[in-house]
Amino acid sequence: MVRRGNFHVFATITILGWSISYVLTRMAMEHFSARSLGFLRYAIATAVLAAVACSFRIFPPARKDWGLVAASGATGFFLYMIAFNTGAETETAAVSSIVIATAPVMTALLGWAMYGERLASVRWAAIAIEFTGILMLNIRDGSFSVGRGILWLLLAAFLLSVFNLLQRKLTKTCGGLRASVYSIFAGAAMLAVFSRGAIGEALSAQPEHLFYVAMLGVFSSAVSYVSWSMAIERAPSTSSVSNYMFITPLLAAALGFAIANERPDLGTMAGGTVILFGVFLFNFAGRSSARVG
Repeated sequence: MVRRGNFHVFATITILGWSISYVLTRMAMEHFSARSLGFLRYAIATAVLAAVACSFRIFPPARKDWGLVAASGATGFFLYMIAFNTGAETETAAVSSIVIATAPVMTALLGWAMYGERLASVRWAAIAIEFTGILMLNIRDGSFSVGRGILWLLLAAFLLSVFNLLQRKLTKTCGGLRASVYSIFAGAAMLAVFSRGAIGEALSAQPEHLFYVAMLGVFSSAVSYVSWSMAIERAPSTSSVSNYMFITPLLAAALGFAIANERPDLGTMAGGTVILFGVFLFNFAGRSSARVG
């Protein structure tokens, strides 16, 4: 029986891994192309998770779940990577992270439309507050515009939202660990179309760039996605977990300062404060409102 109420730890591990990935990705892309980095990242994740699957005897899902596994791999890894990297070619990393952070809003709306997941009014208000914080983070560089790159990034955020919902459905029959492991296997297999160029770039890479890729594959991919699926499995609703994604831009800015000496400005601090207030309101005031209802 799955224990409820302890999803916060798993969600926090995931958000830390995804936040540091923005910094590590910038460092790794000093040498690697976007598509080669995507393949190498998930090839490493697959190797790590294959060892885990063998050690803990994590058998493949039942045949009836193979379609969901393939869909999760396509939306959460293959198609998402293509959409994100295409958008990131013309938009800054700050704008990219802000647009991707709209995924919780899309997840909440899709969860309401597809699964009938109800959100108290205070939680809708919290989502609005958090999105306001995201916009405040964007205002600091004044580069937000609805162009071709933004549309690709919005598609990436939508794909991530669909992935969240697919994982929630898949974990009900497979469990969080099995669902995430085999979804990554499926996504990595699709990403293999970029393997030829990736291998050539890896052979000429400096040790530090290979280290960044290894960290992305092990921590930001293998560990983070397993934790994400386990959080979704334990949470009362998908939006309770996806709401944590609003923290990513703030945490990425803090890690950028600590690792790459990227100093956050006043807009970052103000927007981050608003985001954290929204997270508190969603997770605590919303829970109290649900109990009263």
